[in-house]
Amino acid sequence: MSTDLHDHEAHEHDLGLAYDLSTLVRRRQALKLFAGAGLVALVGCGSSKSASSGSSTSSGSSASSASTAGTSGTSGTTAGTTATTAGSTATTAKATTATTTAAATTAAGTAATTADVATAIPEETAGPYPGDGSNGKNVLNQSGIVRSDIRSSFGTSSTVGTGVPFTIKLQIVAAGTGKALAGAAVYVWHCDINGNYSLYSQGVTNENYLRGVQETDANGNVSFVSIFPGCYSGRWPHVHYEVYPSVAKVTAASNKIATSQLALPADVCGTVFATTGYSASVKNLSQVSLKTDNVFSDGATRETPTVTGNVTQGYVATLVVPVKA
Repeated sequence: MSTDLHDHEAHEHDLGLAYDLSTLVRRRQALKLFAGAGLVALVGCGSSKSASSGSSTSSGSSASSASTAGTSGTSGTTAGTTATTAGSTATTAKATTATTTAAATTAAGTAATTADVATAIPEETAGPYPGDGSNGKNVLNQSGIVRSDIRSSFGTSSTVGTGVPFTIKLQIVAAGTGKALAGAAVYVWHCDINGNYSLYSQGVTNENYLRGVQETDANGNVSFVSIFPGCYSGRWPHVHYEVYPSVAKVTAASNKIATSQLALPADVCGTVFATTGYSASVKNLSQVSLKTDNVFSDGATRETPTVTGNVTQGYVATLVVPVKA
């Protein structure tokens, strides 16, 4: 077809100026009609093509070719650019929505997705000093036990447990699914800098410091402000905790759904125990190991939290705790 057109145009050159002018007018009118039709087609498919890779560019090229015929071609190019911009905006909006959704998911359970949540946290003994009513004393039915800062006693005493600042952060999730458990209750307790337990040990039977309950938030998280526990003879440095279905059910040990302990990392213990006040812990730590400890000897990998910080600003321990929901 293109060869026949060129041959026809070659014969037309011999027909004179008047013929050339009239032909030029007809061609311009035809080009305007052609450009207009191209513009309609471009606007009609601009959105769908700009969403696919490179399609809007092809439409823009056609409009650019039409621009050599005049203003209509320029309009076609503008329409092509507009369509491309609209498509890009739609793509960006879609990506932004996806990012926002991913961020929400991350906020709700990054820790859970990176932890071993296939099975529940190993069950460990509550020990002889639980204070949950299972061995005499019950601090869980006392007003003031629900708190995030557990350093001081409450009620009739205000004695404060001293030591290197220590924050305990736990995320309670359903074993198997990793779904955060909102509205559950976590009871945490541990010994003081001298290895003594409030309510039980000689000299602190009238104290209830370093014990507290927190309700999990929408993401299953709880946080306790405390002091780094000391190491007493025969046990590796640790923190006790129990998980209950709700704060309303935390008053009776029979309602708990999990009991376990945190095994504190050896390097952090060594650094903390080198500071003032922990001198007895240095000797006690040298006489015990995870392998000889009567609780952690069968393995403590899943019970060892990630601990960050320093002795000046304090340490933060974090652990995901899967439980049978």
